[in-house]
Amino acid sequence: MALLRYQRDSLLRKLAGISEDDSRLALVGTGTTLAWLVRHMTRAETQWMVVRFAGHEPVPAGDTVPPGGIVLPDDAVQPSDTVASLSAGYRAAWAMTDAIVADSDLDEPCRGNEGDTPVRLRWVLMHLLEETARHAGHADILRELIDGSTGR
Repeated sequence: MALLRYQRDSLLRKLAGISEDDSRLALVGTGTTLAWLVRHMTRAETQWMVVRFAGHEPVPAGDTVPPGGIVLPDDAVQPSDTVASLSAGYRAAWAMTDAIVADSDLDEPCRGNEGDTPVRLRWVLMHLLEETARHAGHADILRELIDGSTGR
C-alpha cells in the first residue's frame, strides 16, 4: 500500500499551486488534462475497489443510494469541479480503498459481477498501482508543459 499511496500523492502534487484554468488545459492530442487525470483515477479506485472487488452496486449520480450502493463518478470534468474538490474526491476514494483493503485478504476474489475473468484483490491493487503510476507520469508531462515545473 505504501507504493500506491506514494503514486497517489505524486499525482496530486502535480495540482499543487495550479490555477483552475491550467488544470483544464489540454496540451496533448488526446485532450488529457490534469483535472481529468484526477477525476479518472477517482473513478478507477471506486470502480475497481468498491464496485468490482467489494461488490457494491453503482447508482447514477442524483439517484437515491441504497444500502450497499455507491455513486460511481464518471470521467468527465464538470463545470463545478475545482482543483480542491477533485483532490478531495480522490482522497475520499483512497479512504474507501484503504478501508476495504484493511478488512480483506489479498487472495480474496472480486465480488462484483463484471462478467470478466475473476481476479483477486492482489491483482486489483497491482492494476491500481500501475494505472496510478502511469497517470502520475502523464501529469508530470502536463505540468511541465504548463509551467515548467518538474519533480515529484
